[in-house]
Amino acid sequence: MVPEVTGDLGNGTYRNPVLAADWSDPDVVRVGEDFYLTASSFGRAPGLPLLHSRDLVNWTLVGHALRRLVPEEAFTAPRHDRGVWAPSFRHHDGRFWIFWGDPDHGVFQVNSPAVEGPWTLPHLVKEGLGLIDACPLWDPETGEAYLVHGWAKSRAGFNNRLTGHRMSPDGTEVLDEGRTLVDADLIPGWSTLEGPKLYRHDGRFWILAPAGGVATGWQGAFRADSFFGPYEERIVLSQGDTDVNGPHQGGWVRTGEGEDWFLHFQQTGAHGRLVHLQPMRWDADGDGGGWPVLGDEGSPVRVHRKPALPEAPPARPAVDDDFPGGAFGPQWSWTANPGAGWTTPHEGHGLRLRCVRTDRAGDLRSVPHVLTQRLPAGARTVEVRLRLESEAPGARAGLVVLGDAYAWIGLERAADGGVLLAHRFAPGNADRERDAAPARPLPAAAEVLLRIEVTADARCRFSYDAGEGPVRLGPEFAATPWRWVGALLGLFAAAPGADGADGAGGTPSEAGSDGTPSGAGVFTDFRCRAAAATAVDPRATADR
Repeated sequence: MVPEVTGDLGNGTYRNPVLAADWSDPDVVRVGEDFYLTASSFGRAPGLPLLHSRDLVNWTLVGHALRRLVPEEAFTAPRHDRGVWAPSFRHHDGRFWIFWGDPDHGVFQVNSPAVEGPWTLPHLVKEGLGLIDACPLWDPETGEAYLVHGWAKSRAGFNNRLTGHRMSPDGTEVLDEGRTLVDADLIPGWSTLEGPKLYRHDGRFWILAPAGGVATGWQGAFRADSFFGPYEERIVLSQGDTDVNGPHQGGWVRTGEGEDWFLHFQQTGAHGRLVHLQPMRWDADGDGGGWPVLGDEGSPVRVHRKPALPEAPPARPAVDDDFPGGAFGPQWSWTANPGAGWTTPHEGHGLRLRCVRTDRAGDLRSVPHVLTQRLPAGARTVEVRLRLESEAPGARAGLVVLGDAYAWIGLERAADGGVLLAHRFAPGNADRERDAAPARPLPAAAEVLLRIEVTADARCRFSYDAGEGPVRLGPEFAATPWRWVGALLGLFAAAPGADGADGAGGTPSEAGSDGTPSGAGVFTDFRCRAAAATAVDPRATADR
């Protein structure tokens, strides 16, 4: 069961997941009475989402720390499995800090005096291939600074180890060549050690790090008397007899009342990595120090009492959008660095997406001008209204479920000037899309309501309403994730032609070779709600 709005059950308890969408690789920090969370954003821009909570259960999305991915030239086209991997979130010396590893470029950081910004431009702390999952530590006892990171075998040729450095106190550079802190190849049964989070507690250095793989792994804890070790290890959270597979990779936070909690993810297929909250305590072990105990004696909890914190109203990160003034909310990100002019501000409501000219419109996985947000878990009904304000032959705009395979529904300008209702899809092993249902002619000035009904197991049913009642199109489509990313909901507009923007701030081409302006798709009233009984007649299909 996935709650509609929040994990808060309203009776002093909560149900996991507390964030029922793909907030991958979460880390959390407390400042005063406020908790802040960030997560992996991979190749989407803006990146490094910023979430806020007062009770660790109810969360809102307040912005992003990374406006554009760097280096800019590497993210002019979608790079769905690259970019920002497993960030860490810290507060030090009156500033918020986020460190992350980009497996193709190195370890970066941004910082800001406030979550609202301004955030600095990304700074490269350590250059190299295969550097992932970076985490800093400023030692409150000595004033020294440290950095730990993992390794991606696809770039470095090895993994399953953690490397540590001394770091400059200003967080701008490492001060040595680095040493292996933990080589998990030497620990029987351990594999894919990654995602380290570094802490000081009870006079020791602690690394909380997952191992065993995303879908089936566990959470490990390592401790040592000095930063460079030697470290001893223990498994502190695993699936056990529960239905929470691979409960690992996240962050520890202590409330102002002294309670300890751990946020981690669960891999769920098309919906990505959902965030769970586990109680945490420290257990004495008789040799001068304890180990963390997560969940219910090392197994994840589904329902538990809420943290002992002031009551907070039910909340979840925003999904709906009216696009006031032509702007989109923080829940949306492009699939690469955006170009200039992809959206147009205006005084009313509705999002005007430029029909960017591209020769890749037949594969939406390869174009950067798709505006996306996470697909929430659970049975949903997704709706948006659309007008196509383009006379360019072949121009199209629509609503897409985007992953390794994708499917969309929307409007297209036919060669004869008419408007068609189109429904297309592309399997994961295909490099071009094809019809999922025959195109249907509509009135030239048509505004349509596009709808996708998504089942709890991410099967998608497409329909539209042009004013004469809902019409179902095509067979069910099974949403699929990317390699590391859950399926996305997206809005797009495109027109045939040479690529019309360089993706790094270039100006879209206004007209094609025949002089026809590319125009725009106009979207209004985006909604994503818990699914109700369908009003679509299953017999009312396009191939009836």
